[in-house]
Amino acid sequence: MRVLTQAAARRIALAAQGFADERPSGRLDARHLRRVVDRVAAVQLDSVNVFARAHHMPFASRLGWPAPGIVDRHLNESGELFEYWGHMASCMPVAMQPLFRWKMDQPWPWHRIDRIAVERPGFIERTFDFVAANGPLTIKDLDDVGTRDDGWWRSEGRVVLEWLFAKGRLTAWRRPDFTRVYDVPERRLPAAVLAMPTPEPVEARRALVAIAARSLGVFTLGDAADYWRFTQAETRARLTELERTGDVERVAVHGWRESTWLSVGAAEPRRVRARALLSPFDPLVWYRPRAQRLFGFTYLIEIYVPEAKRVHGYYVLPFLLGEDLVARVDLKADRSAGRLLVRSAWLEPGYDAEHVARELAEVLREAAAGVGAATVVVEDKGDLAGALRRAAG
Repeated sequence: MRVLTQAAARRIALAAQGFADERPSGRLDARHLRRVVDRVAAVQLDSVNVFARAHHMPFASRLGWPAPGIVDRHLNESGELFEYWGHMASCMPVAMQPLFRWKMDQPWPWHRIDRIAVERPGFIERTFDFVAANGPLTIKDLDDVGTRDDGWWRSEGRVVLEWLFAKGRLTAWRRPDFTRVYDVPERRLPAAVLAMPTPEPVEARRALVAIAARSLGVFTLGDAADYWRFTQAETRARLTELERTGDVERVAVHGWRESTWLSVGAAEPRRVRARALLSPFDPLVWYRPRAQRLFGFTYLIEIYVPEAKRVHGYYVLPFLLGEDLVARVDLKADRSAGRLLVRSAWLEPGYDAEHVARELAEVLREAAAGVGAATVVVEDKGDLAGALRRAAG
């Protein structure tokens, strides 16, 4: 069995996620966005917009900040991606839609749906028929067209629409303000995709695990299972099959106790020169045990922690420099005043504060421009704040 050093495993993981790719020097366009999607396979969505939309960040981290609107147009208007429950709510290449049909066909045991079906017979089908006749539409659109008296209650309507979306009977996308828009797949997805045969469930899950393996590069069972939120038993079975077909191989990594696999053909660069802020929902760090194992980086998003108990801040982003996570910053875009606020800045143990601060200050200036802010304001909290304030000028 091949044995990898920790540093080699880290470089393989970074390369698989696109951090070893050379950044474009000119204006970003759809070709560059496709490259990122090809690397990560799933762009997670999240409504928090205190700094920047979560689905904008993987592109900014790997390419630099795209022009306003380009990411939203690519994800929602290009016809190249679709939204579904991949790794949470995610945008994925539309060619992957058949791989999720097994999931759409599951019972989806929602107690509220069961109650609605009993208490309001026919309501679910009337909802679907209404969208089919009047879509695309949002929850608010249902009220605007005067359907409230016909049985549309916003809370029940939302549950039904989400259930129809989970079942694949409706598809959805986002407006720039993150509002979800619903319609029937026939009006939204390419006919060629809808005509693709539906794989057997095991075949589809094996293909998804293979995609996760390519996006991870080197990984444990837990890493691969988390990518599509599969059970570990399911993932292990599919990895065994992928071993037989030569898509993955067993390896060992110094310091890792878990069974580990390598995606056959994964790039193994001798050095990675990355410099990026990472969203809490970036595939590189969204599985926190992997962030700990790869980088020695203990990461907890503290949005749901009471303010008085937060250690690092509300919306904290790791800072990737070279091959290491060297710092973290709590960021807020003060859009009305045109400022990017660094509410706190923290240095990881063992790194030089002045060097990290200089590199981070440059990235923050780029981020400020990316979110439409004119200045970067570094507040006092955190052991890196003083050096960062000096570097930011």
